[in-house]
Amino acid sequence: MAAVSAGTAPAIFDLKSASLTLIALVLKSADLAVLARELDRRFGATPHFFGHDPVVIDLVQLSAAEVSIDFEALLALLRRYKMVPVAVRGGNPIQMVAAFAAGLGEAPETAVAHAPHSAPTLVQEVVVREVVREVPAQPSTLVIDKPLRSGQRVYAKGADLVVLALVSYGAEVIADGSIHVYAPLRGKAIAGAAGNVSARIFATCMEPELISIAGIYRTTETPLPKEVLGKPANFRLDGERLLVEAIKL
Repeated sequence: MAAVSAGTAPAIFDLKSASLTLIALVLKSADLAVLARELDRRFGATPHFFGHDPVVIDLVQLSAAEVSIDFEALLALLRRYKMVPVAVRGGNPIQMVAAFAAGLGEAPETAVAHAPHSAPTLVQEVVVREVVREVPAQPSTLVIDKPLRSGQRVYAKGADLVVLALVSYGAEVIADGSIHVYAPLRGKAIAGAAGNVSARIFATCMEPELISIAGIYRTTETPLPKEVLGKPANFRLDGERLLVEAIKL
């Protein structure tokens, strides 16, 4: 058998750094029965809402309390809603040790940004997903001219996003600024991802699975009015309410 020297053997794997932005689950109670009821209320009708998104469990608001957390039960509960818990942050030493024992990693404090205008509930979502495409500060607009299929995500970091083709069900368009879709918008649209409350979402055919602006979101659980469903429309924030308005072309 011919020997292969270490210097010429092909590498079996490579290790590279990866930059990800993740959903943060901000726990405000360690009572998993209460959490289960809240999750069912908000996502019971859309059990595939998260689509196996990686999740960081944020314990900052529980770190000062002398409460223990059943991480095995918590992880099972989150997986029921198609979340994939990967890390924890902000807990006290006892909570962090229990999290590590359950197989979670430790996320740095700057890993996830909090949306400033989300409603006070047991679960707070930061609807930011894996970065697929980023743009520098200049230019201030990212233009996509090809259809986005289910599972595809585009993120215009620090910019507006313009899409000139179909955004299919299961696709996601994300921007720190506003989103303009000159075609049917059927997937998820997340504007003001970094907290810009002035951001808007426009589409010539409004049929989204989810709309979010600066952390305030709306899903198909709340049907669109017939005067805007499938028609030109735009979403904007009015305080902490999402408003949808028809566009007359």
